Amino acid sequence: MTALEPGDAAVASADLPARELPGQDGVLGPVHRALSIGIVSVVLLIAFEATAVGTAMPVAARELHGISLYAFAFSSYFTTSLFAMVLSGQWADRNGPLAPLTTGISAFAAGLLLSGTAGTMALFILGRAVQGLGGGLVIVALYVTISRAYPERLRPAIMAAFAASWVIPSVVGPLASGTVTEHLGWRWVFLGIPVLIVLPLVLALPAIRRMASGPADASGPAPAFDRRRIRLALGISLGAALLQYAAQDLRPLSLLPAVAGTAFLVPAVLGLLPAGTWRATRGLPAVILLRGVSAGSFIAAESFVPLMLVTERGLSPTMAGLSLAVGGLTWALGSYIQSRPRAEPYRVRLMTGGMVLVAAAIATAPTVLIQSVPVWIVGVAWGVGCLGMGLVLASTSVLLLKLSAPEEAGLNSAALQIADGLSNVLLLAVGGAAFAALGGGSMSGHAVSTATGSHPTAFAAVFLPMAAVALVGVWVATRVRPVRA
Repeated sequence: MTALEPGDAAVASADLPARELPGQDGVLGPVHRALSIGIVSVVLLIAFEATAVGTAMPVAARELHGISLYAFAFSSYFTTSLFAMVLSGQWADRNGPLAPLTTGISAFAAGLLLSGTAGTMALFILGRAVQGLGGGLVIVALYVTISRAYPERLRPAIMAAFAASWVIPSVVGPLASGTVTEHLGWRWVFLGIPVLIVLPLVLALPAIRRMASGPADASGPAPAFDRRRIRLALGISLGAALLQYAAQDLRPLSLLPAVAGTAFLVPAVLGLLPAGTWRATRGLPAVILLRGVSAGSFIAAESFVPLMLVTERGLSPTMAGLSLAVGGLTWALGSYIQSRPRAEPYRVRLMTGGMVLVAAAIATAPTVLIQSVPVWIVGVAWGVGCLGMGLVLASTSVLLLKLSAPEEAGLNSAALQIADGLSNVLLLAVGGAAFAALGGGSMSGHAVSTATGSHPTAFAAVFLPMAAVALVGVWVATRVRPVRA
């Protein structure tokens, strides 16, 4: 018999955002140390997987004779993760984040093992789909954990730690993955990561059970699963998959999956995101829209930067990738700046300024299409853009939890992640279609197959619209504070 019964633990964890316990002196203080190290380790592993797998993927597809199915190795992860985000939000609000987090980490590891041992491309894609389920469950469960286990004053710091977890993987991941793929084989990129999952489990799970377990409101009945939202989640996943498929091929027949995808996607998005999101209604809807606008415009543009440097300026793939490495450092710096207590009164200004930096970076990058412009301009511009993203993305996470009641943290966190992921794929599809239409080539997931020759107009057709989308984000950032009554 412990000093704290399960019901009491749930009540205490639900109260944590409102009152602080003695000894809570920081995210690495005695109360939060094990939890912070554990959940940051989870993010570190996810970050390393995300940066490393992209390097090994082309080799895996070639050896499994699945080049024609290459795009689905990416889209399968995305579509299943969208569904899992909605499921995780309801699951965490109903029973606490422990179960979806444990299930998600297990599914993520199982997917890696399945892909790493696959003998056919179909099994490889299935493994990626299982990974997506795990990743979607984990990311939302982590947000709910933060909302319950950390007081409001510590949330900016833990979000900054999440951003810092991407620094080393963004620099080391592609190089390490390339070395392992070349000397040991691509399978070890997938098989090596599950072994490292043991440490986060040992550290984080007992702390989550102690500080954030159970329903948010232990005094009332657990909320039932919303079957309508589950159906909408299936619709958004299917719609996104169909649109991705249509964007790969510009033939007239591609209009059929595009129309079907839109028919599934639009009602699902309207049903899963808060009312007023598309109008940037002040408060939570504007926060969620800003997350989508900022992430989608930046990631869609970033996907074309290495290709532009390789095909238009003659850089090697390694040098083109390293030109963006400084972005990991400045992204972490931006997250650190927003985490300082003195920055809290200026959060809206920081977010607005961050979107200005993002728009400027995206607009500056294609200047290297002019041969007289030095290529290092891209590295500088992207470092500035990543600084802005660090300011904006971490702040959207902080504001989302601040504006969410404890029992709605999972629901709203899922909406934030849906806006993030969906905008990525939609804007990437739009950019890829424009790129292909102007002779640049066709998008295949995160890779682009290009025709021979120079196509500066095709690249400009990607970057300039994304800069315009980022400028819309400047206006949205001014509306993230709710109207005072």
